[in-house]
Amino acid sequence: MIKKILVPLPVESAKNGASATAIAKDIVTAQGAKIILLHVVEEMPPYVSVHLPADLRKNAATAARDDMRAAAKAHGIDDITDIVVREGNPAADTLDFANDTGVDMIVISSHDPGFADYLLGSVAARVVRHAHCSALVVRLRTG
Repeated sequence: MIKKILVPLPVESAKNGASATAIAKDIVTAQGAKIILLHVVEEMPPYVSVHLPADLRKNAATAARDDMRAAAKAHGIDDITDIVVREGNPAADTLDFANDTGVDMIVISSHDPGFADYLLGSVAARVVRHAHCSALVVRLRTG
């Protein structure tokens, strides 16, 4: 039985309405689960962050949380959704969060791979490869 579904979203996907959220909603409807929307704000190296305004990280996290709440409301899942915003490495922090909270499934979106993805790998690929629970990849088609 699936009780917790983690949907890691970049903020731009939250604003545009991600397919992963719709699929998670379908699973929740069938299983009676809870959705956790997660956004990980990528850490900036110290040599970059020292030149930026001190409240930039706080403002980025607040904006991300607001965008995620708006996305949850737009998809009609705000009553069954928790919103979490963290700072760190998107793949590693998604996996750590999934392990720490005992999620039963991760529903993650992925774009069509570009050249850099073949060399470095995508966040979705790393999450799927190392997840200790079921993972569903929703392909976002561009074009």
